[in-house]
Amino acid sequence: MIPPGRGGTFVADMEAVLSVYAEPYDPRRPVVCFDERPCALVGEAEGRTPLPMRPGADARQDHEYTRGGLCCAMLAFEPLTARRRVWVLPRRRRAEFAGVVRQLCDEVYPEAERVRLVCDQLNTHGAAAFYEAFAPGEARRLAAKVEFVHTPVHGSWLNVVECEFSALVRQCLGHRRLGTVSALRREAEAWVAARNADGATVAWQFTTEDARVKLRRLYPSL
Repeated sequence: MIPPGRGGTFVADMEAVLSVYAEPYDPRRPVVCFDERPCALVGEAEGRTPLPMRPGADARQDHEYTRGGLCCAMLAFEPLTARRRVWVLPRRRRAEFAGVVRQLCDEVYPEAERVRLVCDQLNTHGAAAFYEAFAPGEARRLAAKVEFVHTPVHGSWLNVVECEFSALVRQCLGHRRLGTVSALRREAEAWVAARNADGATVAWQFTTEDARVKLRRLYPSL
């Protein structure tokens, strides 16, 4: 639901995102969709070893389990090249976000002039995170290389990486007992490697023209 009085802001942010998606591929200015989500760490209870799968019988787990708290999965996805990368970290702060974006800039896109990062308006998603995590010179270097493209408030569904997170949960993490950060990281990275190798991507169909028809109530009547 769009907050009252924010229709114009929503439309402006939405069209900025959709216009970026409509641009042709440019390796000097890649469009990278980024998001994060909490993940619960759930492990097997001591002495409750699961029964493995065998012919004619499914694998079985005991109803008892252990809780290991929460960790954070961060996912970056470039739809036009079908390339993605995942990080599983114990905490979610500006420092972790800044570290992940620096890896994107220096390891994944070292040759890019600008990395256009599509993300929501979470309080950690901005250049301020660089200045909290790094020395001023390094923070300025990253701020100059990253162009933030924020989705509207209540409009994070416009971020293509949401589709990838849905696939990650359904195909890899959902209904599995992964009790440690390292175990969850290992499985998530294996899923990313397989999906990258398959060249799986998202065929985004929603355009600015579609928005002006389907969401016309948000536009002014002239």
